[in-house]
Amino acid sequence: MKREFPLAFSGEVIGLLGGSFDPAHSGHAHITREALKRFGLDRVWWLVSPANPLKDHTPAPIEHRIARAQKVMDHPKVRITGIEQSLGTRYTAQTLAALKARYPGVRFVWLMGADNLASFHHWRDWGWIMQNVPVGVLARPGDRISARRSVAAQRFEHARLGGSESQLLGVSESPCWCYVNVPLSDASSSKIRASGAW
Repeated sequence: MKREFPLAFSGEVIGLLGGSFDPAHSGHAHITREALKRFGLDRVWWLVSPANPLKDHTPAPIEHRIARAQKVMDHPKVRITGIEQSLGTRYTAQTLAALKARYPGVRFVWLMGADNLASFHHWRDWGWIMQNVPVGVLARPGDRISARRSVAAQRFEHARLGGSESQLLGVSESPCWCYVNVPLSDASSSKIRASGAW
């Protein structure tokens, strides 16, 4: 399994999509392609986490999840990584701080589904994330209203870019975030696990 750190160059805009990917599915691939189009990203890295502190179940071995992710997301501008395991970080804010230190001059954008924005205020150091990294939010089924009314959305309403300005996200100073509606996919890791297909 490849866990080396990907190459990145000063001035590049790289989207980061983190998660358990237990398993990766077409919905993850869908929002990644949309993020590349909507947010002016040069590339996207998937950060397959060793474990998610907010989830109760133990995920499949990281090697299996990375292998599955590579089959699901085969795109020249997307890299599947185990960076968090290599860094030894557990929380998103720790990972982002380490990446910013390791890649000076690279502009990172944190990507998430609208469902994650709704619970974002439960993440460790979520305010630091908003203050230090632009955040791109992609609407997914179910949680549009709760996402827009979330603690994070209300506290950082002043820093929100309109959907028509989404291409500016990667070159905007933090705090800055953008919420875009995308054609929806109802694929879900929990449904795949429940079906016994993973």
